[in-house]
Amino acid sequence: MTPSLARRSRMRQAVAVTAVASTLGLLLAACGGGTQTAADSSTVTIMAPYFNADPPSADGQIAKKLNELTGKTVKITWAPNAQYEDKTNITLASSDVPQVMVVQGKSPGFVKNAQAGAFWDLTDKLKNYPNLATNMPDIQKNASVNGKVYGVFRARQAMRTSVIIRKDWLDKLHLAMPKTVDDLYTIAKAFTQDDPDGNGKADTTGIEIPKWPGGPCTNSPYDVIETWFGAGNCWTQQDGKLVPSFETSQFLKADAFIKKMVSEKLINADFATFDSTKWNEPFLTGKAGIIIDVDSRVSQLITLYKQQHPDDYQNFVTFTGNLTGPDGQLHALPTAGYAGFLAIPKASVKTDADLDKVLTFLNKLNSADLENLLNNGIQDVNYTVTDGKAAPVTPATDASKAVTNEVQSGYGQLGTNVIGNQFYPAKQATPYEQSVYDQRMAITTADLKSAVFNPAAPFVSPTYVSKGAQLDNIIADARIKYFAGQIDEQGLKDAIARWESSGGSQVKDEINKLYSGGGQ
Repeated sequence: MTPSLARRSRMRQAVAVTAVASTLGLLLAACGGGTQTAADSSTVTIMAPYFNADPPSADGQIAKKLNELTGKTVKITWAPNAQYEDKTNITLASSDVPQVMVVQGKSPGFVKNAQAGAFWDLTDKLKNYPNLATNMPDIQKNASVNGKVYGVFRARQAMRTSVIIRKDWLDKLHLAMPKTVDDLYTIAKAFTQDDPDGNGKADTTGIEIPKWPGGPCTNSPYDVIETWFGAGNCWTQQDGKLVPSFETSQFLKADAFIKKMVSEKLINADFATFDSTKWNEPFLTGKAGIIIDVDSRVSQLITLYKQQHPDDYQNFVTFTGNLTGPDGQLHALPTAGYAGFLAIPKASVKTDADLDKVLTFLNKLNSADLENLLNNGIQDVNYTVTDGKAAPVTPATDASKAVTNEVQSGYGQLGTNVIGNQFYPAKQATPYEQSVYDQRMAITTADLKSAVFNPAAPFVSPTYVSKGAQLDNIIADARIKYFAGQIDEQGLKDAIARWESSGGSQVKDEINKLYSGGGQ
């Protein structure tokens, strides 16, 4: 639920002009209009994003091991993550299309290309490859385009929501961990008004929220609270039909709750402009005491405290999962359970025989040995196995640093894990940090039982493809203005009505037609 994850979610809102151009170019190539030659069966070409300053080396240790374990010469074109969407569209419109492409989400460009026949439909094919026949059918459905599977989805942890709290402040004010949204309000108020840092000044805030890129359905803290109140997750079922979550009474009640906390200064006043890259700072410096985000931020904050307070870093951070709503029920907000997929363009993989070779390669790529390589690195070079966990080699060597950097920079992007994680979980640095990690996993497993998945996740509305960004902005702007007191609840309702009249009603009709027809 970090802004970086939200930005990836917002790729579906990309402008569709380049998508049309890329569709034309790819279709020409797929129909023989390009110059693509028959694929060399000994070589597999891939395009993937990288995240560090430099891409992984083509002759690095991971690359050599990947070739050895797959029996192929794997040629990867790495593109910087910040420009990956643009690079994808340019590549699809060219005559040099790779056999496998990391696609980061159901963006307009990808949807248009897939529905036009430019990517292989894998719906009935993956079952023939044991490492690609997923045991997570609900996630595969989420990753589909109106019921059709156009790629091997990249499985990710389905439950990550966490409420992260200053433990020392809770202890000082003799407060218990929250279980309900009312408890959250009580703690936020105490953290704001009861001098939790003991300096005698009114200089603390309960909850810290940064400027959030994007509107509804981006896993923002606002979305989390709205789900807790029972509004659903992006869409929800009412009277046998799907409606957007923001058209429910629970949405209005949740936003009234958030607005109340803003007006009482229990949420930072600069929530609409605060730089998301500095989200940790108020928590670390004693200016704010609560963050609602993904659970990995727990360990991130503990690491930062460990650097600042090595002798007592265990005393500053505590956390829990989703909170019970006003109706007494736990409505837990999950992720979509996947982060894009590995898709196979027809422009470069032209025949069923060629497709089988690529899927056989991907099947091997999802074996335990290859998952370990892509996610952990090389055993006894950058990690050793201790108690079934991957422990970093210490002291670190130049070779171990290079391998770890390559995993983190890009190779992890090739993992799909559709039959579950087969790689080694990371061994934490200390027993305390291991206990925190184990607690995180226990909370997410428990919350998953109450997960509210988006029932419209598999469906793609043509109107939303063309107008999604405009429509989302209507709700995003109104929600922020409502929280800030610039409009009242009627103004928020008026914005929802404007969403309907600006194309939202067509989106609803299209989604419900797909929903009632099973995606067909």
